[in-house]
Amino acid sequence: MRRAPIRVSCIQFEPVFGAVAQNVARACDLIRAAATDGSALVVLPELANTGYVFETAEEALALGEPVPDGASSRAWVSLARELGIHIVAGITERDGDTLFNSALVTGPQGYVGTYRKAHLWDRENLVFAKGNLGFPVFDTALGRVGVAICYDGWFPETFRQLALAGAEIVCVPTNWVPMPDQPAGEAAMANLLHRAAAHSNGIFIACADRIGVERGQPFEGQSLIVGPRGWTIAGPASRDRPETLSAVVDLDEAARAKDLNAFNSVLRDRRADVYG
Repeated sequence: MRRAPIRVSCIQFEPVFGAVAQNVARACDLIRAAATDGSALVVLPELANTGYVFETAEEALALGEPVPDGASSRAWVSLARELGIHIVAGITERDGDTLFNSALVTGPQGYVGTYRKAHLWDRENLVFAKGNLGFPVFDTALGRVGVAICYDGWFPETFRQLALAGAEIVCVPTNWVPMPDQPAGEAAMANLLHRAAAHSNGIFIACADRIGVERGQPFEGQSLIVGPRGWTIAGPASRDRPETLSAVVDLDEAARAKDLNAFNSVLRDRRADVYG
């Protein structure tokens, strides 16, 4: 049976480092506004509850929370139930004495699952453990949802694994930063990478970035939502302003978009026999 299109929103805002309760409350206000406008799926940035630039693992341990039993998770799980929507939120996860850069997935019926970032960027390696949950695809009432976080998007295998597992949309909480030797005014490299990934896998990709400068680290903004043929359907957002990007998407299109013409399909044409 054909599904009705849904509205997807990516919330771009500036978390305040260490102000967990404030960040969660701000995110909840923005989620509520998106839901009022009809959004059924809302994506928040990476580490949206804590901020990003940890100086030590001890600092991160003090701010990390268990998922889904910590205060931040409980707030987002409760809000998703109340509003009848799905939320994907970046969160600093503490599992015992181990920290993960994670994303919580929750919906109208409660907690759905967790993804832990597989590819750590720069000094994240001093704070977080590499994700150990693989690339799960979550079955939801909306459709099949995958998750990637920031630097995961630099690896084609991330999106190919998710597409092969049946993901129709991949939600990307992110904290993109300028790339080395990036020319002034050049669009975020991530915009190119995620458009290419959407096209080469026939999937929707919804990226929610943050803005601002934290402990000297600038962030790129430029959140965007990409359709399964690789064309941008919302955004890119600005580099420095809070914005909520929204697009109405037909997740059934993810299956149709894999066929490029009568002869070619981006997944069927794979030559696994010659890749080595």
